[in-house]
Amino acid sequence: MSSVPETDIDQLAAAVHDGASVIDVREADEYVTGHVPGAALIPMGELPGRVGELDRTRPVYVICASGNRSSAMAAFLRQTGLDARNVTGGTAAWAAAGHPLVTGRAARS
Repeated sequence: MSSVPETDIDQLAAAVHDGASVIDVREADEYVTGHVPGAALIPMGELPGRVGELDRTRPVYVICASGNRSSAMAAFLRQTGLDARNVTGGTAAWAAAGHPLVTGRAARS
């Protein structure tokens, strides 16, 4: 298995500020309770069929609750040629660092 680049919460915060592409691979019921601002919901089980929706011209930051599911999905995305990066500690670490969470339903794209 290829090594997946890890991104810490401070790096993610800077990337989000710059308009980074963030994919949340949790389930919808988890996502609505709180997610990183701007993160798109693509549940882990749907990601293989939705890879074509992702921008191949820039890094994709993959996040889940703690970093386990996102690590596996970032590895999968790297195999498809995307510059995918796992967010270490996930949404829990984002919230623990004092960054804002957005609640509510995902916008339909």
